[in-house]
Formats: sequence, structure tokens, C-alpha cells
Amino acid sequence: MIGFFIALLSGALMSVQGVFNTQVTKTTGMWVSNGWVQLSAFAVCLIAWFIAGRDNIGTIAKVEPKYVLLGGVIGAGITWTVIKSMEQLGPAKAALLIVVSQLIVAYVIELLGLFGVEKEPLEWRKVIGMIIAIVGVAIFQWK
Repeated sequence: MIGFFIALLSGALMSVQGVFNTQVTKTTGMWVSNGWVQLSAFAVCLIAWFIAGRDNIGTIAKVEPKYVLLGGVIGAGITWTVIKSMEQLGPAKAALLIVVSQLIVAYVIELLGLFGVEKEPLEWRKVIGMIIAIVGVAIFQWK
């Protein structure tokens, strides 16, 4: 149950962060804003590392497969795409499309067993749920 609430908090934080980052970009520009986001996140992680426990930094070299270390690079891309989509669509439409995209891609990752995730069988109720979500996007955008 705690995972449910953490996921809700994550979605809320992502929406607020997207709005904040878009506002910062209006003054600073895209890459200054994006750099600030990544740098400030690094600072928070460094402080948390000092407070919460000191895992060995060297273990990062042992991570396999190596391509999973690209999460930070992907994070910069996420920040850029969230800022651009919120700037062009507004926070609500952008967040809705982002969430539906996350849902579809995450389900495909599960279905195909990509990136070390355990492969799951196709469940039609989940496909129907995604179709309903896509219809919801269309209704949300309909004028």
C-alpha cells in the first residue's frame, strides 16, 4: 500500500517540477535550467548520501549491463521534454500525455522482458485499460 502512495507522490512531484522547470527556463534558457535541475539533484543526493549512509561509490563500476548507467543522461532528456511539452501544451495536457506514454512503454517493457525486467504475459484487461486512457486523452483535448 505504501508503494501506491509513493507513486501518487511521484506523479505530483513530477508535475510540480515540470512547472517549476518551465518557469526557470523562461528566464535562463533550456540548458541552464536543465543543468541547474541536474546539479541541484546531485547536491541533494550527495547530502542524503552523507546523512543516510555511505554506500561504496566504487560499486557503480560493477553495475551490469553498463547501459543502465545512462539513467542520468535519460534524466536530462526527460527534463528537456517535460519543459518543452509543458511550455507548448500546458501542464495538464502535457502531464496526461506523459503519464499515458509512461504506461504504454512500461507495459511493453514488461511484455517483452526488456532491460532485465521479468517478462509478463499479455493481459487484455491491461490493454483495454490503456485504450481507455488513450480515449481519455482524446476527450481531455477535445474542444
